[in-house]
Parts: sequence; C-alpha cells; structure tokens
Amino acid sequence: QVQLVESGGGLVQPGGSLRLSCVASGRIFGIYTMGWFRQAPGQQRELVATISSRGTTTYADSVKGRFTISRENAKNTVYLQMNSLKPEDTAVYYCHIPIGTRDYWGQGSQVTVSS
Repeated sequence: QVQLVESGGGLVQPGGSLRLSCVASGRIFGIYTMGWFRQAPGQQRELVATISSRGTTTYADSVKGRFTISRENAKNTVYLQMNSLKPEDTAVYYCHIPIGTRDYWGQGSQVTVSS
C-alpha cells in the first residue's frame, strides 16, 4: 500500500505564491515519476507538472514559467512551487505517482486565488 499526504494549500491573492508538498510512504521500492494534477469545479482533472526519477520535468502550457516542480528522493517528497498565481489556478491539486499498473493519489489540497 502507498500513501500520499499533501500539504500547503490555501487562499492567496492574485500574483501571490504558494508551495505544495507531497510525501509518499508505504511500499515504495525505487524512484518513480511523480506529478501534480488539478481539478477545478465542473472541469476534468488536468496534468500540471511531472518530474521523472532523474529530474526531468514537464509542465502544462498554462503554468510554464510560473510553477516549478522539484523532488527530494531521499524523503520521497515532491514539491510544487506556484508563483504569479492567477484566479484561473483555483482548483484542488492532487499529487500522483504511478507504480506498475496502479495510480496513487493524494487527498487533494485546495488552492484558491482570489482578492
């Protein structure tokens, strides 16, 4: 069993910053690609960013240049630094790790960008 625990969401004004963290624990043997998804009300869950075991990163076009994904392998932790936040970034953010044929998700962290 694998557990993902997120922290760091909240309310922030447009232009502000937040940092999300996700710690993976349980039966994890090896280093896997990890990522962040988000889901806004009434919309489908979308990929925000991923980081491979070697540190290669990918980003959705909507967040490029504003968000940075990083990881600490020794701690099985992945981060999402979000800068220059916009109201359209408002969503529930989910940490994700695919292991074998299974997908594991965090509990979700609400990020609200509003003045």
